[in-house]
Amino acid sequence: MDKLRRIGILTSGGDAPGMNAAIRSAVRNCLQHDVDPIGIRRGFQGLINADTIEMDARSVNGITDRGGTILYTARSEEFMQPQGLERALRTCKYMGIDGLICIGGDGTFRGAKALSDAGVNVIGIPGTIDNDIGCSHYTIGFDTAANTAMLAIDKLADTMQSHERVSVCEVMGRHAGHLAVYVGLAVGATSIIIPEFPFDFERDIAEQIREGRMRGKHHHLIIVAEGVGKCDEISKRITEETGLEARTTILGYIQRGGSPSTRDRVMASRMGHFAVEQLLAGNRNQIVCYRDSRIVAVPIDDAMNMTKQLDAYMYKVAYDISI
Repeated sequence: MDKLRRIGILTSGGDAPGMNAAIRSAVRNCLQHDVDPIGIRRGFQGLINADTIEMDARSVNGITDRGGTILYTARSEEFMQPQGLERALRTCKYMGIDGLICIGGDGTFRGAKALSDAGVNVIGIPGTIDNDIGCSHYTIGFDTAANTAMLAIDKLADTMQSHERVSVCEVMGRHAGHLAVYVGLAVGATSIIIPEFPFDFERDIAEQIREGRMRGKHHHLIIVAEGVGKCDEISKRITEETGLEARTTILGYIQRGGSPSTRDRVMASRMGHFAVEQLLAGNRNQIVCYRDSRIVAVPIDDAMNMTKQLDAYMYKVAYDISI
């Protein structure tokens, strides 16, 4: 096998806290093995436009505590077209990129697979606050996003309790309820509404609120996953059917920012290092995954066909102790 000379690194899709730690780790492990790390800015669009920078140990100094990504990120419609993919391939050849590390979510991995099918050696790292990558039990950014949401909701609960209101709070997660369940359990939500389980307003919200009131509960928190939405509609029905004043809060993009948690910094650093090790060992076209408390590599074709089930037991715990 020819010696690797250059490894490209890009972040794509939605940003996630911890991406910078993964970049730093990958860059410095490249340098340990006399491999040149090349930063590709603005995701696959940057690969099309040859928007690249040469990186060294100092270029990633002091970035571990920063949210977002120093390489910027973008979604590229052009890359999904044959001519866009061809331009990206030409950049890889022109820049002498022997391997490519792609950090992001499922959209990023679809792009990585397209490059892989065209002959580029790729390694994917799961970075998304949604934690919805089927092949990995954990994705970079999830822990920070959950903590950000928890702290914001704790503050919200203080004022809602003072006014004896119902708080309907939407958290991110796109089409998955992992973040909603995790946060809902942490903040002691009365109800958690997620896409995985169709909800009945009377059973899952109204009855829960009435039961809580009978037990002396004066404030009620309803966590709604982004994929469900309808927060304003839910708030209106709560007021109409329970007589309690309900207010809607949508946390939005605040959950994607902020300094990464310890877990995200450590996990991202491990994954970034492991990605380089895989390329150096000749294990190409893989997704770095966290499975059964270990960092492992899963072939990209297998990884793309895996699905992740919601932790039903965690959901049950949250429901059982909500009273």
